[in-house]
Amino acid sequence: MTVATLNADAVRTALRQVKDPELDLNIIDLGLVYDVEIDEGEVRVIMTLTSPGCPAGPMITNDVYRVLRALDGVKDVNIDIVWEPYWTPERIDPKIRALMGL
Repeated sequence: MTVATLNADAVRTALRQVKDPELDLNIIDLGLVYDVEIDEGEVRVIMTLTSPGCPAGPMITNDVYRVLRALDGVKDVNIDIVWEPYWTPERIDPKIRALMGL
C-alpha cells in the first residue's frame, strides 16, 4: 500500500485484525472505532473500549498500534480513547449482533 492508497477504509480494514480477546470479535464489528483521521501519514483513531475498566484495553491499543504501523505510508499512530458516546452492545454490527442472539 502506498501513501496514495492510505485512507480511512484501508485503516478500518487493517483494524479488523484487532480483536477484543474477551469477546473474540474485532474492534470494527464491535463498534469500538468511532472515527479514523489521516493527515500526511499520521493516523488518528478515535475509539472506545467496552468499559472504562476493560482489562484488555492495553492489549487492544497495543494491537492497534502494531497493525497500523505495519501499513505502508503510516508515519505515526495516535489513539484517542473516548467515553462519549459510551459503548453499548447496540454499537455491535447488526449482523454480528444477530449471530450472537442480541
